[in-house]
Amino acid sequence: MLTFFLTNGKTYGGAGMNTALLLSGGVDSSVALARLCEAGARPTAFYLKIWLEDELSFLGECPWEEDLSYARTVCEQLGVPLEIIPMQHAYHEQIVSYVIAEVKAGRTPNPDILCNQHIKFGAFYFAAGSDYDKVATGHYAQVRQLDGRYRLFCAPDPIKDQTYFLALLSQEQLSKACFPIGHLTKAEVRAEAERLNLPNKQRRDSQGICFLGKLKFTDFIKHHLGERPGKFVEYETGTTVGHHTGYWFYTLGQRQGIGLSGGPWYVVAKDMTENTVFISRQYYTPEKERNQCTIGRCNWICGGAPVDKPVQVKLRHGPNRHDARLSVLAPGQLHVQLADQDQGIAPGQFAVFYDGDECLGGGVIEG
Repeated sequence: MLTFFLTNGKTYGGAGMNTALLLSGGVDSSVALARLCEAGARPTAFYLKIWLEDELSFLGECPWEEDLSYARTVCEQLGVPLEIIPMQHAYHEQIVSYVIAEVKAGRTPNPDILCNQHIKFGAFYFAAGSDYDKVATGHYAQVRQLDGRYRLFCAPDPIKDQTYFLALLSQEQLSKACFPIGHLTKAEVRAEAERLNLPNKQRRDSQGICFLGKLKFTDFIKHHLGERPGKFVEYETGTTVGHHTGYWFYTLGQRQGIGLSGGPWYVVAKDMTENTVFISRQYYTPEKERNQCTIGRCNWICGGAPVDKPVQVKLRHGPNRHDARLSVLAPGQLHVQLADQDQGIAPGQFAVFYDGDECLGGGVIEG
């Protein structure tokens, strides 16, 4: 029997369980669905309709038609029913409004983290109904039930590991979560797709923010916030060295897209009131230390914060971690001290903490 869920330290295959699987049309969720079928589960596939009609006017065609076509073909091959769930309203209320507000405030949002918390393991579960024992996805992550608590562990593939995006899930949400490919590497998932001869076995991975499809993030922001001419000012001298079309198109630590000669230039600060973006060619000078931050609105998967203990922290999705320590500043507010520097610490991003392979949770960078 295939095994993909660990409970009380024992392998578990999910035979006979009613499982709702979120199917995107990509290879990861498709292999996850196939593994559920081979494990004897009773899956129903769901395609979440989250595309935004207003944004689609930029493209002239629906970029999700191909996704849905692949999802249908995979379900037909595996003999699994497919349902389409309209989630545009919930997505706009929970995710899109948050992204626009954060960018307008000069912060750097991460919609994919909130999508998992509020949509995939939130609004969707209530929309699908309580008849399902588990909500399965194609995430690269692992859930284990140990000592009566659900805990989140990394996938063996450090490049593809997606625990960063799942760090805000609660105990209740993790109790429903099932990740059938979480113990596999990407190469193994591709091999499974070839073995099963899935129609999307050679389809490329999607990139970018989930609800935008092929729409560029800058075009999305321009549509909602427009353009506002402002100055690029050299941080050290106060000299105007160029012009931009709005501070909301830039994030701290950004290097690409500034478009000025004589660089490389980095974004080091923003003045939202004056619409000024401060840039520098000397990012790592002592007055620009990037080795600490403050976090709030934290979620700790198994209880309290790991204060005054050695931990590792991710400041963005990917394999890179920093050794760090947490200390309490005020109720609900923690100080993070990194052992080294990180050029991209920006308010609005999420700091996610680890103890070895276990994801402990995280919070929003406030400053």
